[in-house]
Order: sequence, then structure tokens, then C-alpha cells
Amino acid sequence: MPENATNQNQNQNQNQNQNQNQERSDVSVLGLGQMGSRLAQAFAAAGHTTTVWNRTAAKADTLVVQGASRATGVDAAVSASPLVVVCLPDYATVRDVLAPVAENLRGRTLVNLTSGTPQEATRMADWAAGHGVAYLDGAAMSGTRLVGRPEALFVFSGSEHAFAAHREVLAGLGNSVHLAADPGLAPVYDTALFGLAWGALSGFYHALALAGAAGVEPTTFAAVATQHMPFVTSLMADHARQAEEGRFPNDDGTVEVHAAAIEHLAHTSRSHGLRTDVPDLFKTLLERAVADGNGASGIAGVIETITEGERNA
Repeated sequence: MPENATNQNQNQNQNQNQNQNQERSDVSVLGLGQMGSRLAQAFAAAGHTTTVWNRTAAKADTLVVQGASRATGVDAAVSASPLVVVCLPDYATVRDVLAPVAENLRGRTLVNLTSGTPQEATRMADWAAGHGVAYLDGAAMSGTRLVGRPEALFVFSGSEHAFAAHREVLAGLGNSVHLAADPGLAPVYDTALFGLAWGALSGFYHALALAGAAGVEPTTFAAVATQHMPFVTSLMADHARQAEEGRFPNDDGTVEVHAAAIEHLAHTSRSHGLRTDVPDLFKTLLERAVADGNGASGIAGVIETITEGERNA
């Protein structure tokens, strides 16, 4: 057999073997920053064959040692698996990376765990649909620390069929929740839940400083504060129901009562030499609610002040 024919057969066999190996990959992860690396580790730890790619190839070294397969390029990474997960700095980078290999994506599911806006998610979903790609937008709501554990929350929106088809693999990340078919809903939850976390933590940091000014050790205060939080979360559930009904009974105190309590918090904080940025924020919100005529409503009535502000903006 001529040498050229032999080499051609060898190349064909190598390509066939490579394609067979790629077909056995359950998921490909593109982007191996702090979050992307944790995603790949979680998939592999859950027993899913995982292909990884990053512009800086060395970032895949640890993952390869842990059992992942390194793709030589984006095209190879995309072709390796029916499920392609991207976690890159922004949506523009996602488009730049995927546009040259759009045909390779056809018939696959793209899961985008890049942070962005609802508008960007909708545009990305339209781009995917135009190339025959099922699309899920998503957000990791528990940071990198919990990825792969049952308590890690991941929210997804977009193709219900794609989520159902890949539910088992996505469950390797943690508690994976599908919100709705609207791809822009995951970024809404992403920012809303981070806002909730920042608000809660801001209150906690101020509380920690106030207790510390009275000589209480941070961990001692936290031990009591965490016991208080189930009550706070129960208020969230009840006040969400009130918001749906548009009725705000004052069982948990009126806006005016809470405004007086906030003033006590601000006064006590000042007397200990603390800044009052956090209580002042709450005080401003409550004063606006009173000015809007919601002073006699239950504390959840401030929701209407916030939403009216959006309507009047």
C-alpha cells in the first residue's frame, strides 16, 4: 500500500477514535476561571465524563489530573459533548468564542452561566435559536464554595425540553432549578437574589459592629443571629403572599412603628461612634412609605413605595 494511503488511513482511524471519545463525553466546559473550574470539577466528581477548554491551556492541567479531557480547541470542545457549558467574563466574550464554531453547536444544548443582563440573555437565546442550538441561561447562586453540593443553588431559564434532557448532568452542580421558558428570567433572579444577600449581609455587618461596640465577640453574636434568621425567612414567605394579594395587615408592625425602631437603631449606633449608613438607608425608605400614605400599613407596604418609584421614574 502506498505510504500516502497508509497515512490517510491512520489519520482517518485517529479521527474516528477521537470522535468516539468525544461522543462519550457528557459535558464540555468552556472557560476555566474560578467558577468554570469548579463547574468542571463538580461534573467530573459526579461521574460525568467532562471535556474542558480554556484560552490559557495550563488552566486545565489540574482538571486533567482529576480525570477531565483537555480539548485542543473550541471546535473540539463543542463537538465533544451534547451539553456545552460556558462560563466566561461576559456575553460579548461568549459570542466571540462561539461564533466561529456555531455549526459545531447545531443540535446541541448550550448552557450559559456567564453573568449578565436579561436583555443579553434574550439576545444570546435568539442567536442560539438561529443556529439550531437549544439554550439555557443560568446563574450560580451559592458562589464557588458550595458547587457540587446539594445545597448549592443553580437557577436556569430557557428551553424546558433541554433542561429535562440534561437534568441529571446539571444536578451534578447542586440544586438545579428551572424557572421558566423566558431565558431572561435567570439573570433577573441572579441580580435579585444577590440584592437580597447584600441587603441581609449589610444589616448583619452593622449588627456585628453594634454588638462588638458593646463588647460582644463576633462569633458569639452570630450564634444568636443565625437562630433569629428562620423567623426572618418566615416573614419573607408571608410578606410575599401579602404582596401578591396587595394587602398589608399590620400584624408585624406598621411602617410607622418600624420607622421609630429604625431611629432607635440609628441613635444607638451613633452613641457607640458607629456610622449609620445602613440604618439611614432603611430610614429613608420607611419615611418615603409614610409620605406615600402607607404609614399605617404593615411593614411589607414599603413594597408599594419601591414599585411606585419604578413606575414614576
